[in-house]
Amino acid sequence: MVEKFQHTADKLQEDKKVIFAAQSAHNFHQRMLICKYVFEQGAVPVNPFNTFGYYLYELVERDIVRNGNNNLLKRCDELWVFGDISDGILSEIKSFKKLQRPIRYFDISGLPKEIKEVKKISDLPFESNVEKFRQDFLKD
Repeated sequence: MVEKFQHTADKLQEDKKVIFAAQSAHNFHQRMLICKYVFEQGAVPVNPFNTFGYYLYELVERDIVRNGNNNLLKRCDELWVFGDISDGILSEIKSFKKLQRPIRYFDISGLPKEIKEVKKISDLPFESNVEKFRQDFLKD
């Protein structure tokens, strides 16, 4: 008798939302906790810092990594923004708004213990170099 291959993963085929987990490079060190949070919410995280490291550790040009990042973004069901809004996150938000898919925002100042959803968009923190775009962001 021939033994059939079986693995635990064969049974784990439930479709789940795929979440693009956007975070500033300043929060790079929290990428695993953010992914943990997304998994705990019943979704699957796509976190570019886990996928590509920090710009693939400069092994390729940054724009190659950015293009890969944008391709992943387009394939996700939702965009979840964790922490301060950076220039890269502003670009991701802009792209996701064009796709007309849901965007949610989270306060991660309580990590490692707590992540809270931000309901009032005007309360979102911006990094100092993009603060000047806050008003345009709030108009969209």
